[in-house]
Amino acid sequence: MLDINLFQTEKGGNPELIRESQRRRGANPEAVDEIIELYKKWTGVDYSLGKLNQKINAIQKQIGQKAKAKEDASELVAEKKALDEQKKALIEDEKAAAAAWRIKLGTVGNIVHDSVPVSATEDDNQIVRTHFVGGEEPKHQPSLRPHHEVMYLLGGFDTKRGANVAGHRGYFLTGTGVDLNLALINYGLQFLGGKGYTKIQTPFFMRRDVMAKTAQLSQFDEELYKVSGDGDDKYLIATSEQPISAFHMDEWFEKPAEQLPIKYAGYSTCFRKEAGAHGKDTQGVFRVHQFEKIEQFVLTEPEKSWEMFDDMIAASEEFFQSLGISYRVVSIVSSALNDAAAKKYDLEAWFPARGEYKELVSCSNCTDFQSRNLEIRCGTKKLGDREKKYVHCLNSTLCATERALCCVLENFQTPEGLKIPAPLVPYMGGRDFVPFIRDSVPKNMK
Repeated sequence: MLDINLFQTEKGGNPELIRESQRRRGANPEAVDEIIELYKKWTGVDYSLGKLNQKINAIQKQIGQKAKAKEDASELVAEKKALDEQKKALIEDEKAAAAAWRIKLGTVGNIVHDSVPVSATEDDNQIVRTHFVGGEEPKHQPSLRPHHEVMYLLGGFDTKRGANVAGHRGYFLTGTGVDLNLALINYGLQFLGGKGYTKIQTPFFMRRDVMAKTAQLSQFDEELYKVSGDGDDKYLIATSEQPISAFHMDEWFEKPAEQLPIKYAGYSTCFRKEAGAHGKDTQGVFRVHQFEKIEQFVLTEPEKSWEMFDDMIAASEEFFQSLGISYRVVSIVSSALNDAAAKKYDLEAWFPARGEYKELVSCSNCTDFQSRNLEIRCGTKKLGDREKKYVHCLNSTLCATERALCCVLENFQTPEGLKIPAPLVPYMGGRDFVPFIRDSVPKNMK
């Protein structure tokens, strides 16, 4: 969440900066003024509670003095009892007022970076740079098979039985499909390990109160699966970013120059409802409810987060360059940013059979939006500092393996089977080619 001080001009804040950010997001700028009013209401209640406590303490002191002098204190005791009742009611008012401004504050997104293209439509995403294998922009090749047909001919999955067992978008990976998925996982982990990332395998579910500190409210309905049992509801993770972001919850890096950055290579299975994706990418394993992903997650000093943002997208680019994949990097428009992101780049890879670019990587700088909620601090607060200092959190996909697998299938198919990209050969038992085991695909798969 944002710093409440940023809403208050008397504390050096800039409410208009937040209003403008809200406009860029296509969100309600009036929420800023509502938060200011709710906060003022809370400070009034909190002030009244403080004054009441002072009064109660003064009376308690008088009662003690009378008791010591063996004088009658019954009137004071009755007065204190009445004030204690007022205090109980005022404490409840203070809790309600505090919750009101904090809940409203949680609906306001991070400050949109000035370099983000401002638009209400993703048609205006800006191309930052491109990488074309062979130096020429790839062309649509309708004679090639789409990824799901290649996967079927390899005997790499079974979506019919998967749907019977797990429902819509369910699947089994089989044979070569398992080998290719594990090859991408192991290569991805080795790739980031070589860049100084610490490998981390996360829990697959999180407590609701912790998930609420790192996921925005809309995700609970549109994305997250709820798991119930033993009276303690939990949520399946949609990305390892969520549990990793909470890994250092309530910690304080007092020597950030020595302790930061911390770079994690997260590995997990991920679970998503895909509630807003009805009818999209229904064939194959490109858009599914369960998938594996290698994720970059980094905590940095605030002054160094934009340099790290560039490093992280560069690492993802280098990974797909090593696989021989053409792609473009696009800057996502302001209205499409999630609440936590100040800026986001997507890497969209070329699918030649489809003749289109499709998103394989998202890289975001969330600045201190997540760390403030999770209380991950850094540095030492000096006398006169206006606010506490929080680490900056960044995340970037390295490889969502099922999606990347689909891209490999389209780009490396031959009439007889699949060529294996050179970096994956050691993880495929030395095989550089896998032949088809089926001659044709069913008509209902085309």
